[in-house]
Amino acid sequence: MMQQNEVIDRINHFLADEFEVGVEKITSDANLRETLQLDSLDYIDLVVVVENNFGFRMKAEDFKGILTFEDFYSYVIQRISS
Repeated sequence: MMQQNEVIDRINHFLADEFEVGVEKITSDANLRETLQLDSLDYIDLVVVVENNFGFRMKAEDFKGILTFEDFYSYVIQRISS
């Protein structure tokens, strides 16, 4: 199983790559939607990227409680460790 910091590094890398954002802008307390400039279609891309990288299914409603990158990290870590 991946360590928490490995998961976070992997998330940061694929988010920076997929959404063309400088990795330095991706901080745990930054707003996910604003930082990545996500619209509704981008959320679909995000779901696909997560599924391809971590191998679990994700639904749009999973984003309801995710505001910051920290929330997103916690969600992914919780899903891959369960």
